[in-house]
Amino acid sequence: MAGRFIPKHESTLTRLLSILALCLALPACGGSGETVVEIALHPTKPNLLYVATNDYIYKTRDAGKTWKNISKGMTHSRVISLAVDPLLPANVYAGTKGDAVFKSFNGGHQWISQRKGLEGVTITSVVHEIKFVPGSSQHIFAATSMGVFETENAGQTWAKRMDGMIEVLMVVTIDVDPNQPQTLYAGTSGGVYRSLDGAKTWTKVNNGLVPPEILKASRALSVVKIKIDPHTPNTVYTATLKGLYKTTDGGESWQRIGEALPDQFFSDLILDPVTSGVVFVASRAGVHTSRDGGQTWDAVNEGLTNLNIRALVISSTDSSTLYVGTNRAGLFRTNNGGRLWEPIPLTSAPRSS
Repeated sequence: MAGRFIPKHESTLTRLLSILALCLALPACGGSGETVVEIALHPTKPNLLYVATNDYIYKTRDAGKTWKNISKGMTHSRVISLAVDPLLPANVYAGTKGDAVFKSFNGGHQWISQRKGLEGVTITSVVHEIKFVPGSSQHIFAATSMGVFETENAGQTWAKRMDGMIEVLMVVTIDVDPNQPQTLYAGTSGGVYRSLDGAKTWTKVNNGLVPPEILKASRALSVVKIKIDPHTPNTVYTATLKGLYKTTDGGESWQRIGEALPDQFFSDLILDPVTSGVVFVASRAGVHTSRDGGQTWDAVNEGLTNLNIRALVISSTDSSTLYVGTNRAGLFRTNNGGRLWEPIPLTSAPRSS
């Protein structure tokens, strides 16, 4: 019976994600060019970053003046997640839409498939997010269409970690507490799950996140991004397709925030790594920021030619520098916390780089 129960709800999530893809594909505010779906920054070199479009992965070493297509050896399946090893940045991971994980040991010059354990009987995982455990290059979690997976050998083999997630299959986002790495949160087709033992077991923590009458249903809420506040214990933010939420007690209860924002169909969420209470969210209405933990919000869209945002990242070396990937208008950067954005064209670098 369980085998019949999960696919029914997964089909519901599939429809929601299809709606998300359609909405994000619609043109907004004019402009044309690449759709940037993912951005990854080098942890210590601010001029080095990677972006994934609907077609390729690009890399720049000069803050976007020139770019190189580094997709050689990659899958034909679209890349939808990127992660740079914070300790050994030459290691880059790419999660794909149906072909599991690829890894580069040399900054994207070559790629190899690392899917062992990520393959089902008939399908291979869609990898939505890749997250390193703080302080380790070997220990990584992946949020996938087949659940949470863990590797402790830098991707050579993956193992499923879904004990307690009995009502869901698809996991869209995952985060590891930087201060207590045994604590993880996973955003799924059925809301949020929490683990206090390094993903060995999971518990649903949806109180206040979904209406009581559907609290037990796996179709309750589609979470697109979850972020643990590095400054404040037990504070977690969750962006969903139906609103923005915050907990200050480790997920025991959630409060709706940002209800006055012009669009509640969120695509990304990030937290300032330096200043507590600073939150950025992305939607089809551009980028909005809060400096008081989500109580009040301001639009920070000056210079953006398309407000339909697909990806949002903040620099670990300078928190006033952020990048956004847009739908059909390419990449933009701000060096002043969002007060003004400038376009970064994905022009090709010389092949001899």
